[in-house]
Amino acid sequence: QVQLVESGGGLVQPGGSLRLSCAASGSIFSMGWYRQAPGKQRELVAAIGSGGNTNYADSVKGRFTISRDNAKNTVYLQMNSLKPEDTAVYYCNTYPLPLLWGQGTQVTVSS
Repeated sequence: QVQLVESGGGLVQPGGSLRLSCAASGSIFSMGWYRQAPGKQRELVAAIGSGGNTNYADSVKGRFTISRDNAKNTVYLQMNSLKPEDTAVYYCNTYPLPLLWGQGTQVTVSS
């Protein structure tokens, strides 16, 4: 089974940017970034197909960009214009059917 390791989270001020990375131990296909805020259900943030097609949650359109580097088995999430409501633990996983969840990476947007 492919192992997924997320990184790149941290504390950032509103309006700031972060770039998340998801390194896979093997080949990846359709992948997604998900997030879970305290007291809320986990939600899909962005997804990218094996051919590079993408889709985004309405709440992040125009601010987040998902991309992939197949040679490195890595998926990225560039997050710009961050808002306090983006605060959550971010996870990468297969899409549309997530498999085993990793530990995720914490993103905190606060002044």
